[in-house]
Amino acid sequence: MKTNALRWAKEIALYLLLAIAITTAVDIYRSQHVPMDIAPDLVGYDQNGEMVDVVEMSYESPVVVYFWATWCSVCRFVSPTVDWVSQYYPVVAVSGASGASARVDAFKAAKGYQFPNINDENSSLFRQWGITVTPTIFIVKDGTIQSITTGITTPPGLLIRLWLNQ
Repeated sequence: MKTNALRWAKEIALYLLLAIAITTAVDIYRSQHVPMDIAPDLVGYDQNGEMVDVVEMSYESPVVVYFWATWCSVCRFVSPTVDWVSQYYPVVAVSGASGASARVDAFKAAKGYQFPNINDENSSLFRQWGITVTPTIFIVKDGTIQSITTGITTPPGLLIRLWLNQ
């Protein structure tokens, strides 16, 4: 009985390590066109008319920069995590190719999302940051990009990235 439990634990650990290796490789591949050191300027007004400056904010605390879209099926799983994290850390979301600001605001309201958002109707910020896949999440601290992840992330995964970059 004890040997079966040990065997199962080893197999689970092996599959977990394999999953981590695969997701890391995918993140590296997907982020090859993304700036890796100094964060590009991201200054604008969110949906509430508040001025947002990611680099300036990053000198106080790590900032989550979340590139997403209303039409993105994976974003439907990641956005609640980003919304939850926005209660504890600064978040700047950028919605790309999602239509007019009123449409994005209505989408956010329907989902109950509270994170601040800059609507990038023509995806110019997406191009500036080299975004080719949604969702893409950056952790920016002291004006530099500390972490990049694409695709699905979990609350613990995002929190660990933030804690490592305090």
